[in-house]
Amino acid sequence: MTRINTNIPAIRTINRMAANQSDLELRLERLATGLQINRGRDDPAGLIVSELLRSDIRTTQQAIDNSTRANNVISTAEGAMNELSALLLDLQALVVQTANEAGLTRGEVEANQLEMDALLDSIDRIAATTEFAGKRLLDGTLSYTLSGVVPDELASVEVYSTNVSLGATREITIQVTQSAQTARLEFVGANPGGQSFLSAATIEVKGALGRQVLSFADGATLADVRTAINASRDITGVSAVLSAAGVGASAVVLTSLTVGSDAFVSVEPLDGNFVESGNAGTTLRDVGVDAGVLINGQIANVKGRRADVRSPLLDARIYLSPARSQTIGTSTFHVTGGGALFQITPEVSPNGQVFVGLSSLVTTKLGNTDVGLLHTLRSGLENDLFTKNFPTAQTIVEEAINQVASLRGRLGSVQRNHIDTNINSQRIALENVTASESVIRDAEMAKEISALTRAQILVQSTQATLQIANQVPQSVLALLK
Repeated sequence: MTRINTNIPAIRTINRMAANQSDLELRLERLATGLQINRGRDDPAGLIVSELLRSDIRTTQQAIDNSTRANNVISTAEGAMNELSALLLDLQALVVQTANEAGLTRGEVEANQLEMDALLDSIDRIAATTEFAGKRLLDGTLSYTLSGVVPDELASVEVYSTNVSLGATREITIQVTQSAQTARLEFVGANPGGQSFLSAATIEVKGALGRQVLSFADGATLADVRTAINASRDITGVSAVLSAAGVGASAVVLTSLTVGSDAFVSVEPLDGNFVESGNAGTTLRDVGVDAGVLINGQIANVKGRRADVRSPLLDARIYLSPARSQTIGTSTFHVTGGGALFQITPEVSPNGQVFVGLSSLVTTKLGNTDVGLLHTLRSGLENDLFTKNFPTAQTIVEEAINQVASLRGRLGSVQRNHIDTNINSQRIALENVTASESVIRDAEMAKEISALTRAQILVQSTQATLQIANQVPQSVLALLK
């Protein structure tokens, strides 16, 4: 080679040295960051996939955080309800204790009423002040807003969960397909022709509340039977009427005080011939019938006049009014908003959300209009201890206990069956997605260290080669000698 203006070997060596230097810088960058993709040009397709996986990782991490936060909120509410349950049990004990009238002085009753008022105040205080991060939980702030509830048709409505889109409403339709019925037995006199006089007889009358043995003398009238049965209705839960008013009534009709499959009437002749001829000595029994109810087309679980429905779209408990439960027809109301929404999955959609209604648990809301409200046990109101309405007071407290227990159970179900399982599944998903993203984006350190060593050697080699290439044109000087 005798040209000196252009040193082709040197140019070639410089190009290789630049490539080797670039490779060395790449290896150093990967070792410094721990990533094999630091910019789009490193791997355009891999970068796209990696960013999508990173989005999944971030949303999954947030879903886990959301679920943990939801658990904390519910646990706070459930902890307060645990205290409410303890207070309600104390109320129940006070009612039972005060019902022991002969064993208590008036001063003790007054002390019990003072304690009851204090317990009711504590219930209101806990319900009004329980909060999480400044948000009230049990004062009705997170309950559902209802409109169109007609008390003459729906005695009580409690919505525990439903999905109400922002600005929308959900119509709830309650269709009574079968009327609720009381248990019913009808008896005529034992004498031929169904006359209103009886032969001497002793019977046992049983109902949902208890039993009573009644004896009748020879010649007793059906009116006497009615009077005797009604005198013990609070003991048995059975009442009686004559099938036709006045003298000469031909039958006495026994009915349960309540409707539904838990209500029953039983009459067992113990002595004599009370029942209609041909049935003497037979135990007769009839059971009430629960109402048949469809809620938004779904068959409800009905007990007497109480209808429950649980589905992903609606979880509610509805008490039908006596008139509505015994009349086939339809009632409607609307859920217009409210409730608590927890986003527990990476995808923001109803499928990834949990809806919970946290009802107000103050004393003016516990109980219901059917059995009575808890605040009526306060001093001076219709069910305080001095009124001696102990059965009613006990029923009200029992209903309040059931309401709190039912809400606690539902919240526990949400935590165990929705939130906890979701956390577990999201953690597994996070593990797998993170592993996939790592394969694409993370640097393989052993491989990069080997590549770094190779790049270092090549850079040093090209530097030495460039020095030799720069010396090649000097051989032309030998021609001038």
